[in-house]
Amino acid sequence: MEYGVASPGGLLAAAPLAGRRLRLPLSPPPPPPSIQIKNRLYSISSLPLQARPVRRCGASLASNYSQTSEIADMDWENLGFGIVQTDYMYIAKCGTDGNFTEGEMVPFGPIALNPSSGVLNYGQGLFEGLKAYRKPDGSILLFRPEENALRMQTGAERMCMPAPSVEQFVDAVKQTVLANKRWVPPTGKGSLYLRPLLMGSGAVLGLAPAPEYTFLIFVSPVGNYFKEGLAPINLIVEDKFHRATPGGTGSVKTIGNYASVLMAQKIAKEKGYSDVLYLDAVHKKYLEEVSSCNIFVVKGNVISTPAIKGTILPGITRKSIIDVAVSKGFQVEERLVSVDELLDADEVFCTGTAVVVSPVGSITYQGKRVEYGHQSVGVVSQQLYTSLTSLQMGQTEDWMGWTMQLN
Repeated sequence: MEYGVASPGGLLAAAPLAGRRLRLPLSPPPPPPSIQIKNRLYSISSLPLQARPVRRCGASLASNYSQTSEIADMDWENLGFGIVQTDYMYIAKCGTDGNFTEGEMVPFGPIALNPSSGVLNYGQGLFEGLKAYRKPDGSILLFRPEENALRMQTGAERMCMPAPSVEQFVDAVKQTVLANKRWVPPTGKGSLYLRPLLMGSGAVLGLAPAPEYTFLIFVSPVGNYFKEGLAPINLIVEDKFHRATPGGTGSVKTIGNYASVLMAQKIAKEKGYSDVLYLDAVHKKYLEEVSSCNIFVVKGNVISTPAIKGTILPGITRKSIIDVAVSKGFQVEERLVSVDELLDADEVFCTGTAVVVSPVGSITYQGKRVEYGHQSVGVVSQQLYTSLTSLQMGQTEDWMGWTMQLN
């Protein structure tokens, strides 16, 4: 597999990574001065979780890359959720020998794929999402990257792919952030969104696992996911299309799960709704999740959310919000939550890496619209949002031990 960057004349194919390092001009190049950051191994021995058994590739870590300390010159006040061309991306490959090549930082740009690659023909691919935040002192915080590594391993097992070790994943994330440090928004202006990809990049014609895999991370500075920001969003319950079925891949972050929700989402947005809330495919009465978010229902001091039973993605923000809510004295129930419970709820909110916490102002189900809190942010939603984001941004003590600081 070969990589290239765009030029006025089209796509320039670069030499394979295995053969030599890429030395391509950046567009635009990061401003001087730059310093060389040598290879480091980060200890992950303190991680509280253990990875599930998966077919895992051995890891060798990236050698060096350049880092700049300046902040990019852009309109940080009007930062939306979209792709911004940054400086570097991380790439490592894994072949039939079961070992990843030494990861490298290469200029951000297009990559070349064989037309018969596993990811293009059979959807053999996963992605993750996590964020980096800038503190007032200029240091950078990562939020629970080891959880993303473990979730990628779980998804890779389901999709018959090798997965990077937790150590390589976290190291790659750290290196990618430092290489693109100038794109981390100023404190309070947004975050640097990281998108790790694991895909079957090797050529395969018959239905089978690909013979080669690529682990890639790119980044983009982002603001709010929904245009409403923290303002309440309006959802419609979908009772025709379904996001996932029992025995399928709804519980892993495979790429095909997201293309399948585009039709229902498109129809909903044309009607003025922010997004779609899906029901289970069997009984068609239990809540599952929004297109890319988990859902929570508040009644009194009880917060209920659909249990993780194979059709719902185990969100890292979901998991974090549950722990924060319990620490605040709420009773959290993970169970079957019927659509009828929406009619009597005090508050409803969504969680996800992109949105963090998004309050729901109304839900429409079979023509009936239910509103919450007079279209204002609910007390519980606000409390949990403030508690989690202040921890993520380093504005309060990390009493949960979830953040990693990059100096």
